Amino acid sequence: MTTTTSRTAVAGSIGTAHTRVEGRDKVTGAARYAADIPFAELAHGWMVLSTVARGRVRSVESAPVLAMPGVLTVLHHGNAPRVDGEYVGVLGRPDPIVACFQNDQVPCVGWPVALVVAETPEQAREAAEVLVVRYDEEPHDVDFYAGRPGTYTPQSSPQLQARTAKGDLDAELASSAVVVDAEYSTPEEHHSPMEPHAAMARWEGGRLEVVDSNQGTSWVADELAKLFSLDPASVRVRSEHVGGAFGSKGVRPHQVLAVMAATVLDRPVRVVLTRRQMFSAVGYRSPTAQRVRLGADSDGRLRAFDHQAQNLTSRVHEFVEQSASMGRVMYDADAHHTVNRVVPLDVPTPTWMRAPGEAPGSFALESALDELAEKCGIDPIELRARNEPAAGPVSGLPFSSRNVLACFQEGARRFGWAERDPRPGLRREGRWLLGTGTAAATYPSGVAPSTAAVTAEADGTFTVRISAADLGTGARTALTLIAADALEVEPGRVRVLIADSDFGPAMIAGGSMGTRSWAWAVMAAVGELREQLALGGDIPPQGVTARSDTAAAVGALTAKERHSFGAQFAEVAVDTTSGEVRVRRMLGIFAAGRIVNPLTARSQLVGGMTWGISMALHEEAVRDRASGSHVAADFAGYHFAANADVPLIEADWVDDPDADDPVGIKGIGEIGIVGVAAAVANAVWHATGVRHRNLPIRPDRVLLAGTGQATTG
Repeated sequence: MTTTTSRTAVAGSIGTAHTRVEGRDKVTGAARYAADIPFAELAHGWMVLSTVARGRVRSVESAPVLAMPGVLTVLHHGNAPRVDGEYVGVLGRPDPIVACFQNDQVPCVGWPVALVVAETPEQAREAAEVLVVRYDEEPHDVDFYAGRPGTYTPQSSPQLQARTAKGDLDAELASSAVVVDAEYSTPEEHHSPMEPHAAMARWEGGRLEVVDSNQGTSWVADELAKLFSLDPASVRVRSEHVGGAFGSKGVRPHQVLAVMAATVLDRPVRVVLTRRQMFSAVGYRSPTAQRVRLGADSDGRLRAFDHQAQNLTSRVHEFVEQSASMGRVMYDADAHHTVNRVVPLDVPTPTWMRAPGEAPGSFALESALDELAEKCGIDPIELRARNEPAAGPVSGLPFSSRNVLACFQEGARRFGWAERDPRPGLRREGRWLLGTGTAAATYPSGVAPSTAAVTAEADGTFTVRISAADLGTGARTALTLIAADALEVEPGRVRVLIADSDFGPAMIAGGSMGTRSWAWAVMAAVGELREQLALGGDIPPQGVTARSDTAAAVGALTAKERHSFGAQFAEVAVDTTSGEVRVRRMLGIFAAGRIVNPLTARSQLVGGMTWGISMALHEEAVRDRASGSHVAADFAGYHFAANADVPLIEADWVDDPDADDPVGIKGIGEIGIVGVAAAVANAVWHATGVRHRNLPIRPDRVLLAGTGQATTG
């Protein structure tokens, strides 16, 4: 039987609040995560990580472990399958940590040295904990500090512009009426998603199937195919639901080890990481040491701008936390210099973490801007307005749109900024000193080629298939609304299927590029489908399907500076007796393109702002110099903001559609955290008269600095 379908124009779904399409499944427990899905004959792997910071594995004494109940195998460098760790993927060569067990080298604490596989996770863990691994230990160095020997400027590439320079910096600094020259630091920080990393691998019908928690199924499938020298068509990766990622859920050792074990045992194997293992095996945000030099005329106009940033990386793989990059977009000067440098140490390789570069970079830069405003006697918002560039300060390219001043104007009105006395240390409630601060935010608005398919079903519904990933952000819901609007039907008639590499290549959920890239592909597929349906005729039982590939359209975009912008406002209270800092209220106003779903968008922005509070006041992973490992790699020792630490947070936006995007989207995933730490630190200065240039602003640092008697924290 065949039927025809008709579309009745409905009120637009985009821009109206919609609850998550998968919300009921999540609150009832029906939503399945990677570690939840049952498989017949499933075995369980448990990773064994190195306990030394540098050296070689002398022996893995597996015989006693193999005799334990339920143990199936112990994989290590002496018996593991060979892989190609030299392949070149989308992002270049992989971190050698994913080429597991290919040699006896141990470059850091937490390096995978063995995998114990057993019938149950309890048996695997017990055996892994008693497995004896002996090492030939070598001296190590994990000490990170500004300007330490071995620091270098990496070579620039399409993904990294390590250095930019225009104008005579020394001359402009010497000619400036007001100069700020300050050093800032941020600590090592960790992603800490609610759902730990997990992956199951099995061979089914001659194909490798991986069920995983990741940020891009087609990306992971492609990398695994290259690593194991497989035909890409023979690898399928699925990821039903993801409980947070923030940059950490790419290609990691647990997926590779699950594939190795499944190949050796010829049965499904699942590997789930513990929270402690995640502190070393899945990346983190590097600590940074930054120096900002600003020179300005007496009226606050910048003449000299210099932002130097340094981060650590591992000795086996280079990763650059591009903290000096934010100023290339935000502020111009006659002399404008930026550089990102790295120093290799005996540590795991850092990776992307929410707003990589911009999050720590905005703390230094926006704190320095506040210091300049103080020295010039100019309101911080007015100072930024006086230095608003007409085009990209480094690139010279036009902005697709730039509404940062509209964010400050609306935020100032709603926050009550006009009533603020700029002098520090004046407002008090009992033992609490009160202060307010502000900072700018920005994050790139990119787009990448993606493919999608849309099917008109015989029953009058539509099915969208795309290798998108929903990390808890509401991507499924956003794509449902976008498809419904393009099809001119109610959202209830649209079903969106995501996170299956068989659907074809698509952008990962990262860099605030996911929804924009996927929406473009969905819009293109819907356009093609509508042309097919316009020809008339019955829809066959299998439906009518149209496919899209946006590579040509994305490649045809004209060169512009494309970014989201925002303004962050914070009010803090500082306890003069205990040193405790409490954020009392926060407001963020953003110019982030067309907002598809206000309900989930506001949740994303508030979540980022909450993380910014955590960054300002709590988060700090401490590495022990003697052992090379973390002092407390768990949630008891790694502090982040709990419910009691989070005040009233408001997030809103100004109208800011991107005319070059078919939906008008820019991206909101990262910008919520950018600038928050600086706004909080600037508010602490306003409350106390003391500048804190080192995060987090702990009570002991507040007490050590005193009140109004020091200039550093």
